Amino acid sequence: MAAPLMEKLSESLGSPEPAVRLILSVLIGYPCALVYRRFLFHKPATIIHLFHTFSGLALAAFNFGSQLYHSAVCVFVQFLMLRLMGRTVTAVLSSFIFQMVYLLAGYYYTATEEYDIKWTMPHCVLTLKLIGLSFDYYDGGKEPSQLNAEQQSAALPSVPSLLEVYGFAYFYGGFLVGPQFTLRNYQRLVAGELTDCPGKPPNSVIPAMKRFTLGLLCLVIYTIFSPHYPDSYYLTDEYELQPFWYRCVFILLWAKVILYKYVSCWVIAEGVCILTGLGFNGVGEDGRPQWDACANMKVWLFETTPLFTGTISSFNINTNAWVARHVFKRLKFLGNKILSQVATLTFLAIWHGLHSGYILCFSMEFIIVNVERQAQALVKDSPLLTRLANSPLYPLIYVVQQFIHWLFMGYPLVPFCLFTYDKWLKVYSSIYFCGHLFFLTAYLILPYLRKVLVPKRERSDKKQD
Repeated sequence: MAAPLMEKLSESLGSPEPAVRLILSVLIGYPCALVYRRFLFHKPATIIHLFHTFSGLALAAFNFGSQLYHSAVCVFVQFLMLRLMGRTVTAVLSSFIFQMVYLLAGYYYTATEEYDIKWTMPHCVLTLKLIGLSFDYYDGGKEPSQLNAEQQSAALPSVPSLLEVYGFAYFYGGFLVGPQFTLRNYQRLVAGELTDCPGKPPNSVIPAMKRFTLGLLCLVIYTIFSPHYPDSYYLTDEYELQPFWYRCVFILLWAKVILYKYVSCWVIAEGVCILTGLGFNGVGEDGRPQWDACANMKVWLFETTPLFTGTISSFNINTNAWVARHVFKRLKFLGNKILSQVATLTFLAIWHGLHSGYILCFSMEFIIVNVERQAQALVKDSPLLTRLANSPLYPLIYVVQQFIHWLFMGYPLVPFCLFTYDKWLKVYSSIYFCGHLFFLTAYLILPYLRKVLVPKRERSDKKQD
């Protein structure tokens, strides 16, 4: 009965059936959260874990059928590792290797040349969650003085139960599309601690509805404009016959539209987390409760920043925070930030999938971010450029910045979305590898501009620092 109904619904909406199932599943999180608030908030932890486990399994079955066993097996194996290996480096390494190999094997055996919604999509979210769990359990055996504030907050004082791990893994607010959160935060949710009203469900309905409304708006924008900017257009003769400027502007507009696909899902899912209380982040300096603990998007910053680093810090926030906490900062022993950054971006590329497009995308991110940081330092150290940045001409400069920003945000997204070598190479050739040429030229020129535009005293002070 459900299958024909979903087929009719997807036909009427003009969207693929897996996409319709996915967005419906994210929306179902809201009634699940209301059930939790109304009937389960004061119930024993076991009942809450069971509710979260079976609601998440139901969503997995609705989307992926019998393939839900992949996630169930990985959660069970992770629990066994915690129980049998204890708080050891071996347990952390075993968890990392097993979960990543399982994910990559899934990518290998299900790979196509198109973006498909299949069991590997939520499994990549689960992989980080379970690896993070092993790190947090390991940290729980250390002295607090050996941990930073983030690690202390996430560290687990005791081994969790099997039901607790399943409830954490299948929590309906984060199972399908994220966000990432720690088991310690999940435990606080189940204990009724994540609320602005002690002993009562949180006053989070209005903040949750705000995120729901914003997410729905982003979804409408994507639904309206995405048919006009399909990925497939890049591979047509028509695109190649367009003028160079048109091909570049198409990339800019396409990038803006395509990212709303992710923004809408993350913001709607964040609303579910806020509704349950998982989004509670304490009380701010103004005395008001903050609900951004599960924020995966800073939408205003995403829309207004003219900086690449600004977009990165506003996009997929919790995944970036996870990678910073569990990969980048733990590579401190390398003694080199650049090496840590390269290793972190390599991990992110592999975690996304086995296609060459991911490697190219994140290698471009490395280049772009480092060139932008050099440019920012130049503007800061140069009196002339500082005055220009603070002059009445800044609105014009801002427009130019935004054009360059979104053009070259779209540039690395091309291989990210087209996946395979033959496809992204065709597009890059048609625009003469302009992104690579632009940033390589900038990288080579910036040191000479610094010599011309920065006074010698500033340069010598910088070297001493």
